[in-house]
This record gives sequence, structure tokens and C-alpha cells, in this order.
Amino acid sequence: MRKDEAWEGVVTAKSRNMPDGSNLYHYLEVEFTDGKTRKIRVKGSLWDSLRVGDRIIKHAGSDPAKK
Repeated sequence: MRKDEAWEGVVTAKSRNMPDGSNLYHYLEVEFTDGKTRKIRVKGSLWDSLRVGDRIIKHAGSDPAKK
């Protein structure tokens, strides 16, 4: 996910992973309004506030947020 991207979608899945053994990363699978699906990494606080089915939006130059 790049800072200049803008999109909107629905959370279809949530996951966490600790690939290096010391950092916990939070991921959301998002289905965008154009029908494409992508797994994105988000901050833990946003991950905690979202459930499957929630809408999420990202404006260019900002972090994703719950809609």
C-alpha cells in the first residue's frame, strides 16, 4: 500500500503474523469497490476496531480508516 493510493472497500478477513519472531503484523483482506481483493498491512489499533463486513476507506496521503 502506497501513501498516494486512494480506495474504498469491505473487510473480508483479518489475520496476524509474526514472520521474524519479534514483530506482530496485522493484516486485512479487503474487497475493493471494483471487485478486486488485496491483503494490506494496517496498524494494530485499526485492526482491533474492525470486524469482517466493516467498510474501510483510504484517502491519498493518509492511513486507512473505518468508514
